[in-house]
Amino acid sequence: MVGSARSIPRRASVRFPQRAYGRSTTVTSDPHGDGHTGVTRERPDRCHTAEVRTSSLRCTGLTKRFASGTALDGLTLDAEPGEVVALLGPNGAGKTTTIRLLNGVLGADEGSATVLGLDPWTQGTELRRRTGVLTENAGLDERFTALENLMSTAELRGIDRSEGRRRGGELLERFGMGHRADAKVQGFSTGQRKRVALARSLLHDPELLYLDEPTSGLDPAATRDVVDLIATLASERGRTVILCTHFLGEAGKLASRMAVLFQGRMHAFGTPEELASELWTDTEVSIGLAAPAPPELLAALSALPEVVQAVPTPDGLLVRVRSVDATPNLVRACVSAGVDVLAVTPRYPTLEDVYFAVEARAQAAGLDDGLGARPVAS
Repeated sequence: MVGSARSIPRRASVRFPQRAYGRSTTVTSDPHGDGHTGVTRERPDRCHTAEVRTSSLRCTGLTKRFASGTALDGLTLDAEPGEVVALLGPNGAGKTTTIRLLNGVLGADEGSATVLGLDPWTQGTELRRRTGVLTENAGLDERFTALENLMSTAELRGIDRSEGRRRGGELLERFGMGHRADAKVQGFSTGQRKRVALARSLLHDPELLYLDEPTSGLDPAATRDVVDLIATLASERGRTVILCTHFLGEAGKLASRMAVLFQGRMHAFGTPEELASELWTDTEVSIGLAAPAPPELLAALSALPEVVQAVPTPDGLLVRVRSVDATPNLVRACVSAGVDVLAVTPRYPTLEDVYFAVEARAQAAGLDDGLGARPVAS
C-alpha cells in the first residue's frame, strides 16, 4: 500500500535510550543496537537462570485495601538476582504500596510473597536487614551531619562504629559528597540530600534494593553516576533492584523487564520486546536514499508480500513490514530500481512506546479517569 508520510501512525519519536537491544542502528553494521554508548549491562538469561537459582522476589495475587479504596489489586510479579525491574505508572498507581508490602512494612489483605527466601510479613525484621530502601523523600535527620546520618543508621543496623564511619565516608565520596561529610544536612539542596540518602541505603550492602525515584532532584552528572552505579550493582554484584521512576529513559537504560501499573492493577509485565510483540505485529524500517524515491520503487516495494505500507520521506522511505527479516528484500528492491541506499534503520519500539501504548489500552478499558501525573519520556 502506497501512502503519504503522515498516513503511517507514528509511535513516540524517542528511540531505545542507549541500551543493548533498542537503539536504532543500521542493519548492515549493528542490527540489534549493540554498539551503543552509555550504560552496558548483561540481562539475566531467563532461559537458564531459573534452572540454577531461585528468584530474589516473587509475589502472587498481592492485594492491599485501605479505607479509601483498593491500593493494589492482585499483583503478580517476580525478579531474579542481578535483574533490574522497573515499576512504572502514574502517581497513585500502587508502586509505593508494592514496595512497602514486599519489604514487610505493610501486611497484605490477600496474596503471597517470598523475598530473598523469606516471608515479608512474618520475617520482616530479618528481611529488612538484607534489603535497602530509598524513598522519594530523603528523610534525613536535620540535626546531624551527612556522615552522622550514615553512622547513626550503621549503628541501628549493628555495624561497628569505626566500620560505619569508614563505609559512610567511602559512600559519601562515591556520591560526590565527601567534602560535605561534616556539614549539617539542614542546608543541603534536594540533590545533595538524595545523594546522602542513596549512600545510606547502600551502607549495609543489601542484596535487594527498592529505589523510589533515585535520580529526582539530581543534576545530569549525578544522574549519570547513579544510573551507572545501579547498573553495576545489578550486573557485576548480582544485586536485585526494583526501580520506581517517572523517567522512562532512565528505566530504559537499566531495566530488563517492566511492570506497568494503573490504579492498583498491573496491565503489563515483561521485557519491552515481549510487550511490543503483543502490541504491534509489524516493524517500521527507515531507508535513507541518495535521491527521492521514484514512483516505480514505491510500487515495487508495495508489491512485496511482506510490506504493509511504503511512503516517501524527505530523506528516503519509511516502510512498514511484517517482520524485520524482510529488510534485505527492501534493499534489493532499491538497488534494482537504480537508487543508491545510504542507510537502513529498523525502528524498534521503545520502552516509552510500550508504556504509552499500555496506558492507551488501560484508558480504552475504562481507566481513563484519575490516571494521575504521567511518567516523563526522555
